[in-house]
Amino acid sequence: MNTLAPAPQQPPPRSAAEPREILRFLACGSVDDGKSTLLGRLLHDAGLVADDHWDSVLQESARLDKTGGLPDYSLLLDGLLSEREQSITIDVAWRYFEAGHRKYIVADTPGHEQYTRNMATGASHCDAALLVVDARRGVQEQTRRHLSICQVMGISHVAVAINKMDMVNWDKLAFDKAKNAIEHFCRGAGYPLPVCIPVSALHGDNVFRRSDRASWHLGQTVFGFIEGVDIPAPDRDAPVRIFVQGVIRPDQSFRGIQGHVVSGTVRVGDSLRILPSGETAFVERIAGFDVDIDSVSAGLATTIVLDRNVDVARGDVLVSHDRCPMVVTDQVEASVIWMDEAPLLAGRRYEFRLGSATVPANVKRLMHRLNLQDPHEEEAVQLDRNDIGRCEISLERPIACDRHVDQPESGVFVLVDRISNATCGAGMITAVETRKVSWQDLEVDKLARSRLMGQSPKVAWFTGLSGAGKSTLANAVEKALYSRGLHSYLLDGDNIRHGLSRDLGFGDADRSENIRRVGEVARLMVDAGLVVLVAFISPFKRDRQMVRDMFTPGEFIEVFVNTPIEVCEKRDTKGLYRLAREGRIPGFTGITSPYEPPEKAEVVLDAGLESVDACVAQVMRALGVEAR
Repeated sequence: MNTLAPAPQQPPPRSAAEPREILRFLACGSVDDGKSTLLGRLLHDAGLVADDHWDSVLQESARLDKTGGLPDYSLLLDGLLSEREQSITIDVAWRYFEAGHRKYIVADTPGHEQYTRNMATGASHCDAALLVVDARRGVQEQTRRHLSICQVMGISHVAVAINKMDMVNWDKLAFDKAKNAIEHFCRGAGYPLPVCIPVSALHGDNVFRRSDRASWHLGQTVFGFIEGVDIPAPDRDAPVRIFVQGVIRPDQSFRGIQGHVVSGTVRVGDSLRILPSGETAFVERIAGFDVDIDSVSAGLATTIVLDRNVDVARGDVLVSHDRCPMVVTDQVEASVIWMDEAPLLAGRRYEFRLGSATVPANVKRLMHRLNLQDPHEEEAVQLDRNDIGRCEISLERPIACDRHVDQPESGVFVLVDRISNATCGAGMITAVETRKVSWQDLEVDKLARSRLMGQSPKVAWFTGLSGAGKSTLANAVEKALYSRGLHSYLLDGDNIRHGLSRDLGFGDADRSENIRRVGEVARLMVDAGLVVLVAFISPFKRDRQMVRDMFTPGEFIEVFVNTPIEVCEKRDTKGLYRLAREGRIPGFTGITSPYEPPEKAEVVLDAGLESVDACVAQVMRALGVEAR
């Protein structure tokens, strides 16, 4: 088998004084399209594989015998046992090598749809992308998804290696078919056309050296593409962007602002503006490890001392005083790659994280979803896992940001689940709204209204299955409040459907919007000084958390009416459970749609065993009122 291993081809020599650039590029492709083999072949033919490592690969190739007596180049990369067993890449692996005139960092990403979020993670750090396609299977949905992710993540240099050309006898028509499908998709989606290269990774054709078997191909090899990617030099005169990580005060004589310089160069004596506050100050010192330094540029962490003690905190951004195109806004439009099992729905709240800033955010509107089959933007009510779309996002408070096309480093963000802290999506800001809508302060406020009524405004949110007794108990609590001379209002799910939410259905997206609307109404009523009782199934934890976040601590009381489903069905005079079990009511909570019970409700009622009076007493105590 050793005799079949081609002799490594050495990279061209260079001068010892010649500087080496670093190119970060992404390697991706669908499962079994040959990405690992292609990267392995590239490393081997560049002469970057140690002899003992190569010998072990040859031995393992002979044992596995998957390549017809040829070396299995993918073994140079698939280091994890779980990856070798499944013959797939699972996680992002960072490969480092030097060849030609550059150093390279390769984000070797998984191709399986299940691990798309890993691919997006790798893409967010790269300047170029190499996408692998099997010439026999052609362009797959995952191929189109990968092309779209590269675009969303701002990767402008993309090559597609149409692999396994030896399996189609180097048929130019097969290559043209795949190339045309790729270009058709990119044109339809409005993406730049990538470079397409016919390749046989197993045999090394057009990987590191040009192949005589594809004499009709006059373009680049794979290595020629990555070697030719233009890496723009850092623009030291770009507008300054420093993400503030924190403020340190080891003693009373030193107050340093720690942060990461993502753009431009800051020098001692420069005037900086702190966003979003807009305050300005001069740079008095830039602290180094041992001694102060005169300047610091993009890509470095720094500690800056300003000439006066202005208010600065984690999440703020320091920018050039006289060059400040950065926008402070609470409304953005963005392209989003959705990664979570639970869909993205308009109305749901997430943590919006950009740089060092974290702010609660609400997805106001889903504008469209990208159709990956026939590239066009289509209307949608949700984004499912691995979908790509565009949406409007409203932030709870203004932050400083840029459009990605203007400043990539300060134009990308992630959306994080507020309950699990898992990253749900990654996005790129495409537009910002500079018109800020502010809450109008009123002279008669919530405190004044509540004092006039002699009560503490709160909302008691009753949640549970249909038939659990939410409305019955909420009615009884309101009667108890009324008997004490307290001012309240009951928002019932059925009643709301007759007016405020009459335009909504019962799908997940409409249910979330229904809860958002009711939460906003309840918030206004609490601001009016009322005790608000809300009786809604509200099956999803995220939606209930969204409403809880609308209130100050202590104002929101979650009441879980924990009635067994068997009891709920016995109480069901309308026969809804029976119809749902017969499949005549789709999306019925507890039968064909899940109910996510609260984990930390302030009040838990067993309405199947406890009396109404006992349940009312528990809720009244939680409201700070003793029942009579």
